[in-house]
Amino acid sequence: MPLALPSRAAVTAALPRALAIAAALVAAATTSVLLASVIVSRSGAHSSSSSSPPPSTSASTTAYLPPAPAPAPLPDAEHRSHPTPPPVPPCPPNATNLIPCHEPPSNERHCPPRPPPPPLHPPKDPPPHPPHPPRPPPHCRVPPPPGYLAPQPWPARRGRARYANVELPMLPAAKVAATRDPARGRGEWLVFPKGVGNYVEQLERMVPLRGGVVRTALDVGSGVASFGDYLLNYGILTMSIAPRNEHGAHVQLALERGLPAMIGMFVAHRLPYPSRSFDMVHCADCLVPWTANVLWPSPTLEMIDKALLPPIPDGLYMLELDRLLRPGGYWVFSRPPISWKLPYNVSNQTDKNMQGNQIAMDEMANRLGWTKLAENGTTSVWRRPTNYLYCAQEANPWRSPPLCKGDDDPDSAWYVNISMCIACLQRVHVNVCAVGAMEKWPERLTAVPPRIISGEIKWLPIQTYKQDTLIWEKRLDFYITYLKHLSRGTYRNVMDMNAGFGGFASAMSKYPVWVMNVVPANITNSTLGIIYERGLIGTYMDWCEAFSTYPRTYDLIHANGLFSSYIDKCGIIDIMVEMDRVLRPGGAVIVRDRTDVVMKVKKDADRLRWHSRIVDTENGALDPEKLLIVDNSLPPRRR
Repeated sequence: MPLALPSRAAVTAALPRALAIAAALVAAATTSVLLASVIVSRSGAHSSSSSSPPPSTSASTTAYLPPAPAPAPLPDAEHRSHPTPPPVPPCPPNATNLIPCHEPPSNERHCPPRPPPPPLHPPKDPPPHPPHPPRPPPHCRVPPPPGYLAPQPWPARRGRARYANVELPMLPAAKVAATRDPARGRGEWLVFPKGVGNYVEQLERMVPLRGGVVRTALDVGSGVASFGDYLLNYGILTMSIAPRNEHGAHVQLALERGLPAMIGMFVAHRLPYPSRSFDMVHCADCLVPWTANVLWPSPTLEMIDKALLPPIPDGLYMLELDRLLRPGGYWVFSRPPISWKLPYNVSNQTDKNMQGNQIAMDEMANRLGWTKLAENGTTSVWRRPTNYLYCAQEANPWRSPPLCKGDDDPDSAWYVNISMCIACLQRVHVNVCAVGAMEKWPERLTAVPPRIISGEIKWLPIQTYKQDTLIWEKRLDFYITYLKHLSRGTYRNVMDMNAGFGGFASAMSKYPVWVMNVVPANITNSTLGIIYERGLIGTYMDWCEAFSTYPRTYDLIHANGLFSSYIDKCGIIDIMVEMDRVLRPGGAVIVRDRTDVVMKVKKDADRLRWHSRIVDTENGALDPEKLLIVDNSLPPRRR
């Protein structure tokens, strides 16, 4: 009997049930396949951890996949693997006046460099016996002495300083004008009388101190810089140098007063300044043996009574003076009695010794081609020639010391011995300066320096130099938004750690400050000679070492591109600890550098407990450079 076909109504009624059953079967089959895949993958991973069989080529298995990469560590985990360095601790209390590179007994500058920082990516195959340089001393912050207070604003600080701020015992009454300052009765102040005024006024009759001819001066054995202080009235900027010795912290006192000074003394090495730096060099009973050990024969000396002369001398230090003086510069030598200096230092020389030294100095000055302009009582003045017309007579050994060879760079002065020769200026017509005419002050500040005009510095176009001056005027206008007290005399001693052409100092000249322009000694193209020809002052320096000054002597420090240039030479923290030593409590710092470098500097600034923040430059957020503004006079910013 044939089967009867279901009616259309019956099929339509049973269709939903059939579709539901089919869907359930498909879902079950899919679940089974997924479970099987998980089991296979787990067993494969387990077997691969114990052994490494070749991947299966069966068509029933999935293709072989490499293991998934490990997930990147979370920021917290990375932070835990590299903990934040601890804050820099304070030094012992007896390190209040620590000067690392000028320690007794000789006090001559000696500062072994720190080893360079380890490379970021050490080599895979290090040498079998790598060198182990001595570990540097641990970093610490030099503490201020008990009772330390910030200096008074300029110009009030010019006339007095607090005893508590300096490394100096109480001075006898002869050195203190107690009646001029009632605070002296409380033992708080050391005041500085204006006793040098009469001496400078007498010197003015022999040297053109007015009119801008003399702008940069070097005072050797300066005491507390009273000479340089009085020369400010003439618009003369004086670099005062004195050794650190038992006579007292003269350099520290000078800087406490807001006067340019640094630790320095005449030794076998050149002073850290370029050639032709100073318009005038001054020595008033400075105890430097100027005529010691003159080795060249002289018929004049042969006719002099040997009893009047010190031991056979060599004039090494007068050769250094010849290097430092610009053509046409003045050398001023004063010997006792010097009324204004007697309370500070007495050489105790006899009249016979002074007479013999004077004769030997005259002889050496003649050999150098200097002209003696005046001799008034205890003061003698010579002038260096504007050009050496007698250089053609170099074959005559009686005329002068030997001439320097071409490979002797007179501007090289960082741990370089004094050359036993004189640098011969190029031959020019009479009454013409061999290195170009120098503008008078203040026109000198904005004029193009002779070293650039003459082509002596071939790598620097005139337009580049002028553009740099404009750039720094714009930058300083922006800095003022963060240095609101600049015009009030709060910041007097300023240091530019990487001065370039002196553009920052030039822009700062409108404010009551002076700037120590520092040029790194390890750069190829030195610019310190340009800075001096602008009428500014400065020094060479290797920032992997300590600066030649006392702690707490600068009110404001500026560092442009310094850390990026030293990042492979020594650690950032090494330089910043030295900055912290030099900066007075409550001082300010501006660091300008690449963004990544400024971020690193910020971390070490936090270790020093500086109150700092990172801000954009005057060019806005897209500028690749950033600024780190440090103002320790402000309370810490809340995070």
